[in-house]
Amino acid sequence: MKDLTPDPNRPLNVSRRGFLAGTGALVLSVSLPTRNARAQGEAAPVDAYLALNTDGTATLQSPFIEGGQGVFSALAQIVGEELDLEPSQIAVECAPPGDAYKTIDGARFTGGSLSIRSSYTLMRTLGASARTMLVQAAADAWGVEAGEVTTEPGTILHEASGRQAGFGDFAEAAMDMPVPTGVSLRDPVEFRWIRQPLPRYDVRSKSTGQAEYSIDVQIDGLLNAAVRHAPRLGLTPSSVENLDEVEAMRGVHSVHMLDGAVAVVADKFWQARRAVESAKIAWEAGDSNYPMPADFSSTEFRDVLRAEAGPGVEVEAEGDAPQALENAETVIEAEYDAPFLVHGQLEPPSTTARFNKDGTLDLWLPNQAPEMFQGAAAGAAGIPAENIRIHSQLLGGFFGRHFLYADASPFPQAIQLARATGRPVKVLWTREEEFLRDANRPMAVARFRGAVDANGPAALAIEAVGEAPIGRWYGASPGQDGSAHEGLSGKPYAIGNRRVGHVFVQNPAMIGFWRSVGHSMNDFFYESFLDELAEAAGRDPFEMRHDLLEGSNRHRTLLETVADLSGGWQGTAFDAEGGERRARGVAMASPFGSETATIAEVSLDGGAVRVHQVWVAIDPGQIVNPAVIEAQVQSAVALGVSQTLVEELVYDDGEPQARNFDLYPILRPDQMPEVHVRIVESGATMGGVGEPGLPGVAPAIVNAVANLTGQRVRSLPLSKYDFG
Repeated sequence: MKDLTPDPNRPLNVSRRGFLAGTGALVLSVSLPTRNARAQGEAAPVDAYLALNTDGTATLQSPFIEGGQGVFSALAQIVGEELDLEPSQIAVECAPPGDAYKTIDGARFTGGSLSIRSSYTLMRTLGASARTMLVQAAADAWGVEAGEVTTEPGTILHEASGRQAGFGDFAEAAMDMPVPTGVSLRDPVEFRWIRQPLPRYDVRSKSTGQAEYSIDVQIDGLLNAAVRHAPRLGLTPSSVENLDEVEAMRGVHSVHMLDGAVAVVADKFWQARRAVESAKIAWEAGDSNYPMPADFSSTEFRDVLRAEAGPGVEVEAEGDAPQALENAETVIEAEYDAPFLVHGQLEPPSTTARFNKDGTLDLWLPNQAPEMFQGAAAGAAGIPAENIRIHSQLLGGFFGRHFLYADASPFPQAIQLARATGRPVKVLWTREEEFLRDANRPMAVARFRGAVDANGPAALAIEAVGEAPIGRWYGASPGQDGSAHEGLSGKPYAIGNRRVGHVFVQNPAMIGFWRSVGHSMNDFFYESFLDELAEAAGRDPFEMRHDLLEGSNRHRTLLETVADLSGGWQGTAFDAEGGERRARGVAMASPFGSETATIAEVSLDGGAVRVHQVWVAIDPGQIVNPAVIEAQVQSAVALGVSQTLVEELVYDDGEPQARNFDLYPILRPDQMPEVHVRIVESGATMGGVGEPGLPGVAPAIVNAVANLTGQRVRSLPLSKYDFG
């Protein structure tokens, strides 16, 4: 098959027939101006490719990766709407690496709940342009004006003559049409599929085991490899003391000393795993950009964060918070913290590498940024990036896990082993190795000082303490790293005097993005402290929030909506049916361009917190598929409840104490609350939906616990406490 990657030096209207000569498929290139960071701010083309096949189906090359969030189905829905083709007839594939697919400010990645909101107009324009070209091709063939030709799903019509044809009948003719400019998009009142709760089109393949993930890759001549990493970064193997014994084990092909690990290559994975686990490895000091101190302890690191003096680099300021606090009669102070968390996605990392006779390299691997991995693989393999083909697989869960983190992906190991053996090699990390080399959500601390009067908060000063992933991996300086302070800054409440600062403290552990990133902990910090201020002011926390949102109808509407969804706000503890004592808590969050309001209802069961119900009102501005939004909110709530109740990764002597889910508990099915979702479409700019449901969960639960017990929790998870 020919390489479909566009030449950036070619004109926009590239030779579509030259791309797929003889295939009978329309290949459409649509360009929109966007900022390309590598072009120093110059406008650069972004090409998306749509192939309309002669059988009437279509294939869309997606700039984004499907990892369970439903992006492939949503893209089919959007393109199908404007193309006038049933979305189920559009097959969506992940596009190969290429500048053409850098649709997000000159970059390409799947994350930040950006996929649909960043490409919505592009994908609509793509579908509308293809439809216009098909209509023109039909009009030319029938000898009529294009304005007399219309479409119905998959069909082109000329009402006056009664002629009609399938889309596929004019695919080849349409290939010769010029790409139209200024195409008209449908009026939303005419939408047939957008805004409808269509089922996802990958459900059948996933539920029947037909969907293929990185772990499923099988190619001719494949060997399998298992690894054992050094107990902490900075160590490397010096010897395998029982090497002869390991090499003699059944199925073993070879044993390899890698940077920071030992690998066994065998015919089958379980043979490789059994062999590498039997190896007696001696470790010594090695090289690492992020060596883990041998005495590192998460408990002691929390103390380091707490002791670091502020006020830090200012990231947000309004009024004069320091002066207002100095003059206030009532000042409330609190310190909050959140622990390290693992990703724990269903599919552990793997990579299959194959060197080819022509000097090229094929890599099958899970990733959230194909071009980034292609560049890193070029460095690891010592060959030009253009000689590397990245096959981006479906992700078996990701939550930020499959970005490019140093030492956190097996692709360099797979490259090295494939070269050493002269055979294709698949490296699969066990869950134990995944826990050992995960890029964890960072531990963080936040300090608060607030002044109150009879109406509520009069002044608020916040210090976010720690290091965040954008700073670690993309060089954002303190104060410019939004992942450190999002959820603390940008809040909608009308507090006249406020200041937010970032106190940078380097984290010795490997850190990365986690679902909703900084919001996952910072909204817990902020919204919990806001309840503390309400208590100090003698205000109901719901009513106080409502008053503080006087200047924003959008946020007030959302707060009122979640109260209505829950059957009405209850500000005091109450007896449920059966006499069980329960209470509710409320929280708001503004993550990733969307707005949410959350209410949680809790009780105590043997001194432990039980979450019965969670209500979430979400306003993403505009929607594509309400069923996908609801599913994403439910998923986010599950993870939010899990991190609130039970999740914590503990380090001692430089090593994570949990190496699997036996020592790292996650939410059990019997702990999952009922989740109720209501979508509010305000018409604001489209926001994300994959992550916004999570940040409000922890503070809503913790505020409910305080309402029920009178005990204020400032450190997660709740399993550390006995409320009996």
